[in-house]
Amino acid sequence: MVKAIRVYELGGPEVLKWEDVQIGEPNEGEIRVKIQAIGLNFVDVYIRKGVYKIATMPFTPGVEAVGVVTAVGPGITGWKVGDVVAYAGGSMGSYSEEQILPANKVVPLPPSINPTVGASIMVKGMTVYYLVRCCFKVEPGHIVLVHAAAGGVGSLLCQWANALGATVIGTVSTNEKAVQAKEDGCHHVIIYKEEDFVARVNEITSGNGVHVVYDSVGKDTFQGSLACLRPRGFMVNFGQSSGTPDPVPLPSLGAKALFLTRPSLMHYSATRDDLLEAAGEVFANVASGVLRVRVNHKYPLSQAAQAHADLESRKTSGSVVLIPDCIWQDILN
Repeated sequence: MVKAIRVYELGGPEVLKWEDVQIGEPNEGEIRVKIQAIGLNFVDVYIRKGVYKIATMPFTPGVEAVGVVTAVGPGITGWKVGDVVAYAGGSMGSYSEEQILPANKVVPLPPSINPTVGASIMVKGMTVYYLVRCCFKVEPGHIVLVHAAAGGVGSLLCQWANALGATVIGTVSTNEKAVQAKEDGCHHVIIYKEEDFVARVNEITSGNGVHVVYDSVGKDTFQGSLACLRPRGFMVNFGQSSGTPDPVPLPSLGAKALFLTRPSLMHYSATRDDLLEAAGEVFANVASGVLRVRVNHKYPLSQAAQAHADLESRKTSGSVVLIPDCIWQDILN
């Protein structure tokens, strides 16, 4: 038996229960992993609330982790006991001390990256990869608008877009987060509680608008984001922390011939080659210093409910990582 977070009903952070669970042995094509660190992502909140539907109840949440292989199933090649691996998406259940995973959904974690950092960059880093390299290929001269610029994805997104030569405009909620966004490569930071971000973007771009908006906020920013785009601009909505945006009449995009997409990591890491390419670029950018990972908050796994509450109330910045209680004290030391 190992400890894990279980969810028996959809709802607020209080539905996250700390319990004993049975893990078992890996079957063909699977490996068993002893979890060292777990990435907390907004998708975990969406699943807990029921915004994203799941097939079975109860369930163990979590889609990102780093751990050590403790057993391999029949026929497995390429992995052995003791290997340190990372994964993002593909299998839910990382809020646990141990987990069974499909062997083809994990990647080796480079020795230069510690588990806590690794667990914070798989989902967020690969999300940024597909945002700036696939959905809209950011190049020198582009002007980009990043909402939630001090968040886990936003922090990495600003850094990567800046490194690609773009002018980066970021929105944040506080002065403290504005300082971080500046450090992460934002050329212009807008505190949206103090000024209208649409008017400010219009001023910064001399009325021309931005080439692309990366919007993970959703309902509260969606219409304003569309207004910030220049003709033939790209609206990339990859999250909805404030709620689902209102429907957009297709003809309304025609006024400026805008492009609109709602991507997800699942579709940009569907094949083994896609996964390895995305993870490889993320790891290389961390190693080269292009990406500086901010693991600003750590919680024992048993306190996952508090971590969710803090994330939803915007008390966090950068990445949030959960540490299994069995190794929590070791991590602190």
